[in-house]
Amino acid sequence: MSSTSAPARTPVFSPVAVVASCAGFVLIGALQALYGPAIPAFREEFGLSPSGAGLGLSAHFVGGVAGVLLFDRCFGRIGNRRLLGASYLLMALGAAGFALAPNWPATLAAALLAGLGFGGIDYGLNQLFAVGFGHRSAAMLNILNAHFGIGAILGPALIGAVGAGHYPAVFLGFAPAVLPLLLCLKGVRDRAPQLSGPAPDSSGPPGVLGRSLASVLCVFVALYVLHVGIEAGVGGWEPTHLETVGHGAGVAATATSVYWLMMTVGRFLVAPIALRFSAQTIITVSCAGMTVCLLLASVAELAPYAYAGVGLFIAPVFPTGLPWLHRAAPGARRAGALVIAASMTGGVAAGPALGKAIEWSGIRAVPLLLSGVSAVCLAATLWLVRSTRTH
Repeated sequence: MSSTSAPARTPVFSPVAVVASCAGFVLIGALQALYGPAIPAFREEFGLSPSGAGLGLSAHFVGGVAGVLLFDRCFGRIGNRRLLGASYLLMALGAAGFALAPNWPATLAAALLAGLGFGGIDYGLNQLFAVGFGHRSAAMLNILNAHFGIGAILGPALIGAVGAGHYPAVFLGFAPAVLPLLLCLKGVRDRAPQLSGPAPDSSGPPGVLGRSLASVLCVFVALYVLHVGIEAGVGGWEPTHLETVGHGAGVAATATSVYWLMMTVGRFLVAPIALRFSAQTIITVSCAGMTVCLLLASVAELAPYAYAGVGLFIAPVFPTGLPWLHRAAPGARRAGALVIAASMTGGVAAGPALGKAIEWSGIRAVPLLLSGVSAVCLAATLWLVRSTRTH
């Protein structure tokens, strides 16, 4: 008995590796956020249309989905250190290639390569944090993903400071920034514990979840796709909506920055709460809160403040849902990869889908459209609470 329980007591991360992982999430958050502010510069450099320039971010996300699936394919077969190290190197090479590429096809290939590493880091660290900290996993995942938000705030600020025309220097700076993180990988346990069998806190019959496992996974995927669609939809359309209902461009830009800031702050705030309340409770309150805030955003005077509330409430959903997923479907090893890949496709699909809906209903309907999606997220969460309840 002691030989089987000993590995579980070995920490998955040393304290230094935890700090390095958070720094890695700052980097991937910054990388994802750099493409948007750099668009004017590489449009001018390569003579691109707006849709052509947008392919850079699309290539990054396509690479991200591929990175998630590739990491998952190798997870458990290849040591965690090698997988994470390869992901960091791919991201560094891709970012450097993006800076130095002589033409647009080469630039897209580099963005795809950077996205491949991005997806591996995103999935790999989320997966390891989800299984590596026991009852503290939800809290640690919120802290980890809050650092992604820090990077997403710092990246555009850096482009703004040096000027969009100097975007190659910023992308090129990623390569040396990654190197210290490679040295810290020795603090990552090479074989993480695997969840298998019935959920650890379940005292009911083992078949309770097994009969509806496919349904549970489908609803988790739907929850992740839809909530990331809301996240991207607010980030993309909030400025336009605020200007349409009478707010100035400065107010709209500031309010959008506050939205992203509140998402980061929300994850830090939820970390201690996650030690006392279940993931089910936190996500239910989050979905209800963001639905109410989106409804309030349809009132012009309240809209800037309501969008900040959306950022605060949506913040815990992604990181808090992963430990819940692992408890609800412990036998489905690929469940984490499925929902993380789904979240990326949700971000890609949100723009065109919401754009088409806005063509039918107008800009003023943005918060109402998103509140409808949020209500579906709440319904999905309540269904999951009922379906994964232990006895």
